[in-house]
Amino acid sequence: MTSLVRSPAVAGRFYPGRAEELLRDIREYTAPDDATPGETTRVSAIGCVVPHAGYVYSGHVAGAVFSRIEIPEHCIILCPNHTGLGVRLATMAATAWRTPLGDVAASTTVASQLLQSFPLLNEDSAAHRAEHAIEVQLPFLQVRQKNLQIVPIAVGTSNFDVLCGLGEALANVIAASPDKVLIVASSDMNHYESDAITRVKDHKAIERVLALDAAGLFEVVMREKISMCGFGPTIIMLTAAKKLGATSARLIDYATSGDVSGDFARVVGYAGMVVT
Repeated sequence: MTSLVRSPAVAGRFYPGRAEELLRDIREYTAPDDATPGETTRVSAIGCVVPHAGYVYSGHVAGAVFSRIEIPEHCIILCPNHTGLGVRLATMAATAWRTPLGDVAASTTVASQLLQSFPLLNEDSAAHRAEHAIEVQLPFLQVRQKNLQIVPIAVGTSNFDVLCGLGEALANVIAASPDKVLIVASSDMNHYESDAITRVKDHKAIERVLALDAAGLFEVVMREKISMCGFGPTIIMLTAAKKLGATSARLIDYATSGDVSGDFARVVGYAGMVVT
């Protein structure tokens, strides 16, 4: 275990702060190991898109994704930089992340190789200190993989060439790694428009992800003004996945916050997708 530890920022708010309550929630949202084969058959994925809202709103979508895929020991988790703090592309190469379920170690070798291969990626704790979008993924991953190690990357740029460049670098590092590495793109979909508008906008973006079309996703997000906060992380994941030989993607689940709150006038969309 590394000596530096990033403390939880949103435990007790986005998800339960007590281990036993958190475990109960995770088990509710994920399929049991003895679930009926077919819908919950686990696949070896290259990447995935998973929402990061409070569990009451999007936990079932995240759980559906993590129930369908094998979780390797090494995961690169990309998220948008909601706080605006720190550098544009920020990782924490030697810092463990703490949740109520324990500490998650840093995948130091993978992180150091990424830092060496892509100079625009920098070591920076400021971008991560109060950011929720990686933290909320960790309990799901911890429950599924006891030896989890992560490379956290906060993305604060929408420059398409930079996003693709980091995706290419990720692919090169993963291809050279002796270990399986999963790329998790943490993203909610369209924000704070009506349920009807959000569903139309979101499915335009989802179509591009399912087509493994990073450029098309960028174009439709910009043209249609889709406020998908993690479109940058998703572009990075898609770019890397294509280079690593991805051939298909599947929509696992979709919902909006209105399904829970009953307020359909101003919702946030949540999509769970798997790339193989």
